[in-house]
Amino acid sequence: MAERGSNRSPETGAFFQRDRQWHPPAFTPNYKSSVLRSPQKALLSFDNTLSELTGPVFGHAMLGELDNDLIHNFAKAGESAIGERIIVHGRVLDERGSGVPGVLLEFWQANAGGRYRHKKDGYLAPLDPNFGGCGRTITGEDGSYAFRTVRPGPYPWPNGPNDWRPAHIHFSVFGHGFAQRLITQMYFEGDPLIWRCPIVGGISSKAAVEALIAALDMHSTIPMDALAYKFDIVLRGRRSTLFENRPEGN
Repeated sequence: MAERGSNRSPETGAFFQRDRQWHPPAFTPNYKSSVLRSPQKALLSFDNTLSELTGPVFGHAMLGELDNDLIHNFAKAGESAIGERIIVHGRVLDERGSGVPGVLLEFWQANAGGRYRHKKDGYLAPLDPNFGGCGRTITGEDGSYAFRTVRPGPYPWPNGPNDWRPAHIHFSVFGHGFAQRLITQMYFEGDPLIWRCPIVGGISSKAAVEALIAALDMHSTIPMDALAYKFDIVLRGRRSTLFENRPEGN
């Protein structure tokens, strides 16, 4: 099935294997919950299955008018969320550098005080009655996306005696196949807590950490309204078929 509103034929080839040197190890003792969550036996490698190579397909008709506006999508009429207003934008790309259209992005975050709208969040910061903390959007033909929100606050967490999570936004990304599914986090340029976070410390590659940090983008800022941050997301790419000539090979 081709993407909605496009004559482009969908790709059907297998995906590249994951680069285990780029992704953090599952077992990271300084990040306490990884000790129980990590596999206890050696990993096995399997080829992509048909269900991993195909679908799902999302259309813009599933989106609500304010799904990509977290400043207003939970607010009462005439009111808005409290906090530093920002725009987050970028492109979803594959490993070949090509934009990936029709990708469903879901995002969620703490409010400006660092508290989630969740019944088990016991942090002392107050809830914002006009902020729900979640939204979604679908990428355009060139893989571009954008949404409005407030900058989330940092918060303490019971990992160590004085561990704090840096300000961050969670992303769930559905590409053109289940093997492209990605759950990740975005941090903010200049935040000193990034390099003190045990979760971030589990990533051995400095370049990989820097790829999670959104750059301040003054060119996309709306004067007297909202700062902008640029954050590109890279999903797994597809290997070429026997009828294609790609430098990365089949």
